[in-house]
Amino acid sequence: MRTAPMTTYFVSDLHLDAAYPSAIAQFGQFLRGMARGADALYILGDLFEDWVGDDDDDPARSQVCAALREYVESGTPCYVMHGNRDFLLGAGFAQRTHCRLLGDAIELELYGERMLLTHGDALCTADLSYQRLRTVVRTASWQRRFLRLSLSTRRTLAAAARAGSRVHTGSAAAYIMDADPAAVQSAMQACQVRTLVHGHTHRPAVHEFKVADQSARRIVLGAWYEQGSVLRWDERGYALRALPRGGPE
Repeated sequence: MRTAPMTTYFVSDLHLDAAYPSAIAQFGQFLRGMARGADALYILGDLFEDWVGDDDDDPARSQVCAALREYVESGTPCYVMHGNRDFLLGAGFAQRTHCRLLGDAIELELYGERMLLTHGDALCTADLSYQRLRTVVRTASWQRRFLRLSLSTRRTLAAAARAGSRVHTGSAAAYIMDADPAAVQSAMQACQVRTLVHGHTHRPAVHEFKVADQSARRIVLGAWYEQGSVLRWDERGYALRALPRGGPE
């Protein structure tokens, strides 16, 4: 009797938060259902709408951490990459969830194919103001200063940052908020891969193009604000799927 092929799942930009309870519920169902028993689950950044430190005791975030821990303890490894909203995930988060934190970007060989995984924000090189901000907040010195602030102050600053991000995103030209083709080509050539998987832009699609005269593809994961988005990969190939739910909050 043939056994079903083992499967790896990729998700990104879940932006889980108390303001989106149906997204949290859908992610929990995903962990208990479709993703249960997989080879691995990769979360490519922005698991949370924000993360102000591993001491964050917000009930909604604690619920997500508990669900991830139960999922990992069931036997499936889960790998989590930092996003632009949750780059402060640290050893405390890993201890709470038993997930393994990843650097950004990483190379992965999966079912005989090498690929590059990244959150995707570093590819949006036309967004100069964001790239300047990213350079600052990813430094160890900035993060130490921020984490010394009280939890309530960090939450207030995170809320202000989210509001500023919404204004910036709403006023910027569409191409500025998307991955730059030259940055994509450069990253893939440097790593000598023909498949790139990322999130961040909230524009799920599979883009076919050429890198060094060879066929290549860029697979973009969608956000979970209004429905789920998952990339399923096994030895037979891949499928990028939307996971509908009842609509927006």
